[in-house]
Amino acid sequence: MVKFAHIADCHLGGWRQPELQELNMQTFRKAIDICINEKVDFILFAGDLFDSAFPPIETLKETFAEFKKIKEAGIKSFLIAGSHDYSVSGKTFLDVLEKAGFCEICKYEESEEETLLKPSKYQAIHIYGYPGKKSGLEIHKIKKIKINEPYENNFRILMLHTTITEAINDNIPIESVSLSELPKADYYALGHIHIDFELDVNGKKAIYGGPLFPNNFKELEELKYGSFYIVEINGFLKTTKKEIKLKEPILIDVKINDAIQGTKKIIEELSKRDLNDKIVLLKVYGEIIEGKTSDINFGEIQEFIEKSRAFSFLKNTSKLEMEKKELQFELQKSDKEKIEEILVKNYKKENPSYFNECILPLMEALGMEKQEDEKSASFESRLLSELSKILKVDMNN
Repeated sequence: MVKFAHIADCHLGGWRQPELQELNMQTFRKAIDICINEKVDFILFAGDLFDSAFPPIETLKETFAEFKKIKEAGIKSFLIAGSHDYSVSGKTFLDVLEKAGFCEICKYEESEEETLLKPSKYQAIHIYGYPGKKSGLEIHKIKKIKINEPYENNFRILMLHTTITEAINDNIPIESVSLSELPKADYYALGHIHIDFELDVNGKKAIYGGPLFPNNFKELEELKYGSFYIVEINGFLKTTKKEIKLKEPILIDVKINDAIQGTKKIIEELSKRDLNDKIVLLKVYGEIIEGKTSDINFGEIQEFIEKSRAFSFLKNTSKLEMEKKELQFELQKSDKEKIEEILVKNYKKENPSYFNECILPLMEALGMEKQEDEKSASFESRLLSELSKILKVDMNN
């Protein structure tokens, strides 16, 4: 029997919030500990180990320490780059990991005609891989993938960081590649799409294990936790999903119509929940009728959450909008002046300022036309004189 782990989309170093960046790393450590305790023979990292080709130095130090643990446990590691940690130059810190003897990056040769994959080997298992690239640029190369070794001779794993057609909705306009367009494999170790997806075709498996740790607000809301897979080969394939639960995300939805009372309402809703050591996901939405969005004091809200000993706080206000006020009047097309007057009145009401009294006179002055046979210099002088009177400044200085 051979046992291996399939891990993808770790995005180490990706979170801006320090506590979530550290939680991401803790999740990675936990996954490695599980792999060691489960005595896996090797680990597949299917792209986006890091969130960028050149991650922060602290992230690198901690990641290298974990790969050292893997090596000391006698476990092999096989990697491909993802769309985030791939570099057009071909040089990334994944190469440094390989140079240090901590892993093996899947190799390939490519030309205009084909993409030839070379095997990485573990006993009778041949592992092939091709990296993900920015904006799905790997798709046309993946469609040209060739493997020279006969499929029947070895157990074959194909590791890709890309979008598989079978895993997405037909209505989503994303360029993808179908499994039917790929060389045959016994196990397709997939990364890139942050979903938990498993397809079984005649005993052959194609799996997206999901991100090892959610990468943004939406993923924390929908997935809550990260995951990866342990796979056993023993005459048949047995897959086990491993979900890593370190901190609980809780979603709090608050609909706001009155922004002036918004802060109070949000804090009231927060006070109904146990926030201690939780990742608080605050989603504020609605159409504001009273006040402005700036009337909601998120500083005060954050202070309340911190006093409640929450682990982290994220907010989403993308669905919070001002009421769409329509001007109610009936005008003929010729009533240009009246339209301008109403628009200015609405503007002045929402943006009070001393200079608002100058708007209509300025519009009238700037609408002055050059008279027949009037020289340009004379017209400019007449215009500047009129603007000087309105603004009460000397336009000639």
